[in-house]
Amino acid sequence: MSIMAEPSAEGRFGEFGGRFVPETLVPACQELEAAFREAWADPLFRAELHQLLKQYAGRPSIITECHNLGRKLGIRLILKREDLNHTGSHKINNVLGQALLAKRMGKTRLVAETGAGQHGVASATAAALLGMSCKVYMGAVDVERQALNVFRMKLLGAEVEAVHSGSRTLKDAVNEAMRDWVATVGETYYCLGSVMGPHPYPWMVREFHRVIGDEASAQCRELLGGSDPDFIVACVGGGSNAMGIFSGFVDTDARLIGVEPAGGAAVGRGMPGVVHGMRSYLMQDEYGQVQEAHSISAGLDYPGVGPEHSYLASIGRAEYPTVTDAEVIDAFQLMARSEGIIPALECAHAMAWIAREAPSMQGKVVLMNLSGRGDKDVAQMMEILG
Repeated sequence: MSIMAEPSAEGRFGEFGGRFVPETLVPACQELEAAFREAWADPLFRAELHQLLKQYAGRPSIITECHNLGRKLGIRLILKREDLNHTGSHKINNVLGQALLAKRMGKTRLVAETGAGQHGVASATAAALLGMSCKVYMGAVDVERQALNVFRMKLLGAEVEAVHSGSRTLKDAVNEAMRDWVATVGETYYCLGSVMGPHPYPWMVREFHRVIGDEASAQCRELLGGSDPDFIVACVGGGSNAMGIFSGFVDTDARLIGVEPAGGAAVGRGMPGVVHGMRSYLMQDEYGQVQEAHSISAGLDYPGVGPEHSYLASIGRAEYPTVTDAEVIDAFQLMARSEGIIPALECAHAMAWIAREAPSMQGKVVLMNLSGRGDKDVAQMMEILG
């Protein structure tokens, strides 16, 4: 049996997960779980999603071997190119699945939260494609540093609401999206952007992103003559891109590395707690109050992490080191100048860890999930680099 199996009937991965929501949302979560189970078992639903992923999103995404960087670092470095998907990141995999499910459930409206804007753009894209209305909640701080993605969402027909409460970042955007869902649950589908939240979201989003790991496993075995990489590396905020690629290798001997920002290290610095409908590792103070996370990347400044990541950490199957903003800035430039690929700042976290740890990985094969492209971060980096 796979380590990455279905959660328990209560939606638990070990002690993590569950469904900690207001009574008004329990029926909505139960309805969603029943609808997902039915759809996921329906060959017609799976075929429709596969066709959309292939003909609209551009799957399968390729893998690219980084010969220049590999030589420089003394490793064999392979990228899974989720940055080449339509809308520029892995987010489209999950959003197309959830939007199709929403239509199947008779919902007419999507609400979503977003940090860096990529999930918001993907949600707006799917809503436009499937004829649904869309509202995206985004922290006011992130609205400023991700202006390009805000404009893209509006261009696609979505309403974008800046959230001014709390730290004015991703955590607060999730709060507002959940409040909206509570108030409008009859016609609204909450299109959650990561492997987090109340059951069934962490499991469902992982299943929609499993395509990343399934493809990468087959592609790497072809490239490597039947072998698996030694390391699988991905950035982790909520953790959907990492869970997607980990799913293809969790039952192999590969080391799974989820790289967190030093200022948002939920696994590294957190304690088990409840946030946004789930029990997971969470950055909190001695009184149990949620601490604000910080990252140079708008997509990673989240104080919690998906519950299945907490479970993988607790059993020692995955490791969750941290990198600093300064290391990320260097890695962003390193990949651009070495390979002609501009990564999202989120992905530059994974690259930063690889660059730092390369001396201890000499001769090893490292697969990194390049989960998004860096167009959205160029203006921010222009200010930093001058």
